[in-house]
Amino acid sequence: MDSRRASQKSDCKARKRAIYRLEKLKCSKLARFQTPVPQLIKQARFQFQFQFLCFFGSFWIDMSEQIPTVECSSASPLVEIEVDGITGREEFNAIECDSNNGNNEVDGIIGGEENPSAPIDPQKYAYQRKPRKKTSAVWKDFKIVEKNGVKKAECNFCKDLLSISSSSSTTHFHRHLTSCLPHIAASKRQKVLTIDMKGSECVNLVKNFSYDMKKVRELASHMILYHEYPFSMMEHVVFNKFMRANTPYWQKISRTTARNDCQSTYEIEKKKLKTILRGVNKVSITTDMWTSGQKISYMVITCHFVDPDWHLQKRVLNFCNVPPPHNGVIIADALQKCFIDWGIENKVSTITVDNARYNDVALRVLKDVFSLKKKLSIGGQLFHVRCCAHITNLLVKDGLSEIGEIVDCVREGVKYLVASEARIKQFSDIAKQLQLPSKKLFLDVPTRWNSTYLMLAAALEFREVFPRYGDRDQGFNYVPSVEDWTKVENVCQILAVFNEVTNIISGTEYPTANLFLPEVWRIKEVLNKKSLDLNDYIRAMVVKMNTKFDKYWGECNLLMAVAAVLDPRFKMMLVQFCFPVIYLEPEATKNIDTILRILYELYDEYAEDYNLANVESNGHENARDIGSSCSGSINVVGKNVMSGKSIFKSFVRRNDTIRPVKSDLDVYLEEGVYICSEDSDLHFDALEWWKVNDLKYRILSKMTRDILSIPITIVASESTFSAGGRVIDPYRASMSVETVEMLLCGADWVWVLYGLKKSSNREEPTYEEILLP
Repeated sequence: MDSRRASQKSDCKARKRAIYRLEKLKCSKLARFQTPVPQLIKQARFQFQFQFLCFFGSFWIDMSEQIPTVECSSASPLVEIEVDGITGREEFNAIECDSNNGNNEVDGIIGGEENPSAPIDPQKYAYQRKPRKKTSAVWKDFKIVEKNGVKKAECNFCKDLLSISSSSSTTHFHRHLTSCLPHIAASKRQKVLTIDMKGSECVNLVKNFSYDMKKVRELASHMILYHEYPFSMMEHVVFNKFMRANTPYWQKISRTTARNDCQSTYEIEKKKLKTILRGVNKVSITTDMWTSGQKISYMVITCHFVDPDWHLQKRVLNFCNVPPPHNGVIIADALQKCFIDWGIENKVSTITVDNARYNDVALRVLKDVFSLKKKLSIGGQLFHVRCCAHITNLLVKDGLSEIGEIVDCVREGVKYLVASEARIKQFSDIAKQLQLPSKKLFLDVPTRWNSTYLMLAAALEFREVFPRYGDRDQGFNYVPSVEDWTKVENVCQILAVFNEVTNIISGTEYPTANLFLPEVWRIKEVLNKKSLDLNDYIRAMVVKMNTKFDKYWGECNLLMAVAAVLDPRFKMMLVQFCFPVIYLEPEATKNIDTILRILYELYDEYAEDYNLANVESNGHENARDIGSSCSGSINVVGKNVMSGKSIFKSFVRRNDTIRPVKSDLDVYLEEGVYICSEDSDLHFDALEWWKVNDLKYRILSKMTRDILSIPITIVASESTFSAGGRVIDPYRASMSVETVEMLLCGADWVWVLYGLKKSSNREEPTYEEILLP
């Protein structure tokens, strides 16, 4: 019995020694990893190691103290394992202890996957080990992007970029989501409805609300451009409190971010405009120079064209700095550079400028360049257009010089009254005693003649008040005599006609060129009538005006006449009615014949282009028909046979290239003028009429589209200068020229983007209005 127990005990010891030798052998091989065995067991997840740890835990703790410990090199994640005769290579990843969910997650190798949740492409990782798919749920809310060559994790909600840990840690991703307001809002089950507005008033649709910071920043840039706000407005304390009260998801936008967002809007809208201009046949240009408060010279370039819906469009292309000297060659180079940048160097038909001498030289240089390319209609006779508003301004200034002393007297008298509230009160009391209905005085801007006219016309209403106030205030020495008031009254009768004309040709809606000839005729009629006046000062005034008129409009103004003929209410009847008044009899007949000749030459050019386009279209159609016939001979009989409708269309195209006996222009001129009522005549739109009759006059309508889009004033450019004066104020005078161009051009494009119109109160005031108490 004892011997049996001893034998069993010895066998047990033998088995233990055998197990010890076996495990010692394993430990000696595992020691090649140069890593303590407990740490290796902790890193690897093999089943046999977990079993070994369970059965021989205490034994391995003792053994681990005898195994030498050497730090493991992190240069290579691959180690070689040989256990029980099995040799292989395994890739180990650090185990992350997630503080949010308390679970250990193995996210795999970071990098190489743009969408961690997407399946792995087998071809992408051919001949190499595939990376392990990410298992953390946080990757549903993040995606990997590359920024400046560095891979970042981008939040799908707020678009913030977070760094990717080399240890595959996702703790900071979870931390970000707990404070990401768009993510918190999206996780709510209860949705909020919002109304998506299109335009200013029209409701587009109702949909679930989701806070989009990207859209908020885009609209903030539109707001800054349209309302001419400074970038620093987005950092104002009360503004941010206001936005936070409206939505808890609001995130403050810095001035640098606001500036970059405005630049992005500028680039996006510029790309859209270039796409639009590629589909336009011809464009007209207005340009002017302006010196800002920074003492920097800017040139604005504005493009005008008619879109496919027959709406007159205006876009500011450039607001660029042109360093001195401002001679014709430098101006021409700046314009040519702009045309090339926008891809319209072969589409410019006319350029409208004021009467500065350098503009004459610049347009002569550009005309020579365009003539070499043969891109100008009728030899470039319509290329140089003079600004009618500028010519009218010169006429009136020369006329007002005859009564300059009287104008100065009235101006200084109004300034004296405005300087004190007590003076205005006393002046108003005298007016009330005389029971005068007028309640306003005006103080003009000397450079704006129409404001001078308003000042004189208002002062005439108080002609009886001026001497009575002078009796009460000994310091008031600005009382015109009775003869002076008579001169002012006679001059104002002439200026009233010029003021009405200026209101038409300088309107904020920028009227089409067909409206100017009746107004020019009206000016000439008044001057001819007043040249026979009994007063010497009126005759002297009219002589100066006539000299300027003949200088700029003495020659036949082709554009105004051609545009008037293309108005169905006028046609040739207006030319035949106006020219005998504007010109002497022999010259009037000659100019009428010139207008007819230019009309037919211009029409022939458009007819030739139209027929050439039809011939090319026919050639492409015939090539397709031949190809169909050839392929039909190979395929089954009956396929690719032309239908009767296709044969008829080819017949129509061939006959459409044959010039008819009467052209569109002949038919148009032979028909009577379009007669409409007085109410509809005030709101008549020539472009709308041609849109309706486009199919009737297929060639003539294309010519009319280009002619009516030609601006005859540079008012569009001058209005941009008014905006420039507001943007480059004393507090923002340090802005770069690139930023100024971005703000002014971007503002013009945002107005069009939302279909908004410029309000009249945005324009620079030309006079000061004084209301009497």
